Amino acid sequence: MPQPDHITRLDLPDRTVGDAELEAYFQTCAEKLGLVPNVLRAYTGNPAKLRAFISMYNTLMLGPSGLSKLEREMIAVVVSNANHCYYCLVAHGQAVRALSDDPQLGEMMALNYRVAELTPRQRAMLDVAWPLTVAPHDVGEAERQRLREAGLSEDEVFDVFDVAAFFNYTNRIAHGLDMIPNADYHAMNR
Repeated sequence: MPQPDHITRLDLPDRTVGDAELEAYFQTCAEKLGLVPNVLRAYTGNPAKLRAFISMYNTLMLGPSGLSKLEREMIAVVVSNANHCYYCLVAHGQAVRALSDDPQLGEMMALNYRVAELTPRQRAMLDVAWPLTVAPHDVGEAERQRLREAGLSEDEVFDVFDVAAFFNYTNRIAHGLDMIPNADYHAMNR
């Protein structure tokens, strides 16, 4: 059975039409990814928020960090697993498959990261991202120390929390809008 074909359940006009900068960005996405992610299309009703989203996402997920792109995507998927976020599990599960060249790892991250054979560093990051998502008030110095003991620098510890927090935000937007991922993700990197 195919997934629903809407992007979100809101019927907002695309206010990016004629915006040369955003149209060029969408063209770049289409060329590099083979699609324009629906999460970007969901923000076309408010170009200022779209630009802010793009900036934050690119800084966190693609910018300089001691965390690899794969590690950041793994955090995104584990947070999305805890939140049962269909959009992010599909989209970022595909990114894990692509970056790891391992379709099974993408599935394990989406369903139960604990069954995956991970490095101690990766395990520590994910074992902290999970409680930050499901019981944030319980996260404290013990979790920060666990990351340090796994070899993460102070900057990397910050980045673990920053990426996990960002995906808690995006998961809630995706849930609230009933955002549906691009169907193309399902077949990619299998």
